[in-house]
Order: sequence, then C-alpha cells, then structure tokens
Amino acid sequence: MSATTLSLLLERAEAERDAAAQALHAANAQAQAARAQHGELSGYRQEYQQRWTEQFSRATTMDIVACYQSFGQRLNQAVDTQGHVAQHADQREVRARDTLRAAEMRVAALRQLIKRREAEARAAADRHEQRTADEFAARVHLRRSLQAHA
Repeated sequence: MSATTLSLLLERAEAERDAAAQALHAANAQAQAARAQHGELSGYRQEYQQRWTEQFSRATTMDIVACYQSFGQRLNQAVDTQGHVAQHADQREVRARDTLRAAEMRVAALRQLIKRREAEARAAADRHEQRTADEFAARVHLRRSLQAHA
C-alpha cells in the first residue's frame, strides 16, 4: 500500500473513531437520562404507596381503593417499562463503548503501520545512499588507480 493510501485509510479510521466517540457520548447521555427517569418513577411509586398506606389507615371507599389499585398497576408497568428502557440504553452504551474501542485500536494499528513503513522507507533510502557513496568511492579509487598506472 502506498503512503497516500495509508494516510487516506488513517483519515477514514479517525473519522470513524470520532463518530464512534460522538455515538458513545450520545448513548451515555441517553442511558443516564433513562436511569434518572427510572429512579424518579421508582421514587414516585414509593411515595405513592406510602401516601396510600397512610390513607388506608383511615376509612375509605371501595371506589377509591379500586382507583388506587388501577393507578398503582399502571405506575408499576411504567416503572417496569422504564427499567427495560434503561437496560437497553445501558446495553447500547456498552456496544458504543466497544465500537469506540475497536475504532481506536484500528487508528493505533494504522499509525503503527505508517510508522513502520516510514522507517522501512528511510532504511531503504539510507541503504541506497550508502550504496551510491560506495560506488562513487570505488569509481574514484579505480580512476586514481588507472591514472597512477598510466
């Protein structure tokens, strides 16, 4: 692969890494928001249950009990649903983190490959320069030898 191709691959890998970092940031924010909402709903459910436990210690009608139970069931469903949403958001965050880690490894591998290729090119150039200098020195020596014998 040419240096240009490698640099283009590196640019693309860096762009993918940057996109993965943004995706992780967004997934993190979504997961935090989902966990916070789940916590708020759970807290509200607990407050609601305490409030109605106190209310039941006093006399109440069956209609109010039925209303409490109906709302309590819907609240439990909302808490459970939000718990699932939070779990899925956490899973998306983990996948986004894994994607970012893989993208970072690809960028690091490409940078290492570019460094190795540059070092190989420098070594080849040094060998060529040394060979050229040796050939020049040999020609000079040969010319002097021929001139000395002439």
